[in-house]
Amino acid sequence: MLVHGKTAGAAPPAMPAEPAAPEGAVVVRAPMQGTVVAVDVSPGDAVPAGGQLLVMEAMKMEHVVTAPVGGIVRALHVSAGDTVYEGHALLVLEESAVEPAAAEQAGQTDLAHVRPDLAEVHRRHALTLDAARPDAVERRRATAQRTARENIDDLCDPGSFVEYGPLVIAAQRRRRPVEELIERTPADGLVAGIGRVNGQLFDESRSRCVVMAYDYTVLAGTQGVQNHRKKDRLFELAADWRLPVVFFTEGGGGRPGDTDGASVAGLDCWAFNYWGRLSGLVPLVGVNSGRCFAGNAALLGCCDVIIATANSSIGMGGPAMIEGGGLGVFHPDEVGPMHVQVPGGVVDVPVADEAEAVRAAKQYLGYFQGPVGAWESADQRLLRGIVPENRLRVYDVRAVIRTLADAGSVLELRRHFGLGMVTALSASRDVRWGWSPTTRATWPAPSTATAPTRRRASCSSATPSTCRS
Repeated sequence: MLVHGKTAGAAPPAMPAEPAAPEGAVVVRAPMQGTVVAVDVSPGDAVPAGGQLLVMEAMKMEHVVTAPVGGIVRALHVSAGDTVYEGHALLVLEESAVEPAAAEQAGQTDLAHVRPDLAEVHRRHALTLDAARPDAVERRRATAQRTARENIDDLCDPGSFVEYGPLVIAAQRRRRPVEELIERTPADGLVAGIGRVNGQLFDESRSRCVVMAYDYTVLAGTQGVQNHRKKDRLFELAADWRLPVVFFTEGGGGRPGDTDGASVAGLDCWAFNYWGRLSGLVPLVGVNSGRCFAGNAALLGCCDVIIATANSSIGMGGPAMIEGGGLGVFHPDEVGPMHVQVPGGVVDVPVADEAEAVRAAKQYLGYFQGPVGAWESADQRLLRGIVPENRLRVYDVRAVIRTLADAGSVLELRRHFGLGMVTALSASRDVRWGWSPTTRATWPAPSTATAPTRRRASCSSATPSTCRS
């Protein structure tokens, strides 16, 4: 088209006449076709070799034209705004020994200098941290809770957490000033990334973990456009790299106030689909403190284990949805409180506070991270006194599990649900076990213990006090 199109038959544009140059002078030519956007020298200026002469723009990118040799500018044939072809004479240099400035001669950058754009990046990152948000921290203290970042710091090994998307803000630019969004909606209410957990026991490949925490101080921990995108990305990485996921889920579900997008119902995201696909692929650990409703509760409910503090309220519908459905007006703490969810079997590990919740999450992850290489266990002869010789005599099956297991390795699940069954995870001689023995204190049924991954043991119904492996 360029050769045979509308200009076919027309003579090509003539190149300008070659400017006269003194003998021995160097003509600096345009390295490409483009537009001169800045000229940094004038006739008579001394320029060292490699010094900047002018700037050209081509294909929306700027290119610096430098001096091929040191010398004096004797003629300047272009000015800002001129469009030139490749090879066009830009200026003439009379070669001469020109010493570079001291900084140029040293060839070093001032390492202490912070450029304005980098300073702005530093400022934006600082605004996302707790130190820059004392009001938000104080609100958490008022409810005797930690911030999202404090929970992540406690869970992850020091210095190991790499945050993804910390500078995103709520997608509400159409109705709120950007500076306000930067100040009030850091990370769009979701702190998320990859860190190491239990690194003192396991190497990096086994201790890496995806860690995510909704920030209740940002729009009540609701699910927005940008934090959905962060979830999508990290769920993909968890699947690709086979990383466990620990999710702190406190929050109010879908956010209706986002404006920057073409979504109709706010549900055209892949987060829930990706989350479901992770089930059975990697360990999914849900941790909740405080109120967890709607979409947040959906994610929590799909976890392999749910760890919840005593102040948790968990419900698929929050107070607003309940009231909108004509079912009455309820305080948030009346929706799915722990005295309902624990005996109902919703919560696997009830704990007092977030510190205990983090310890439980670390312990749970440890069952899937491999052997630790060191263990202690009780003298197994103690079982002779725990399990009665009389097969009709009740006994404490939890004491049996604690004795069989390595010291401190038992994590019981749903203790207050299904009271006729004890379900627990543990390690025995550094091998991970899952236990589900019936409790003889309720009825004299035979006990069973299973370890589906490595070993299997079962108790004979005829002689429930003895196990074969």
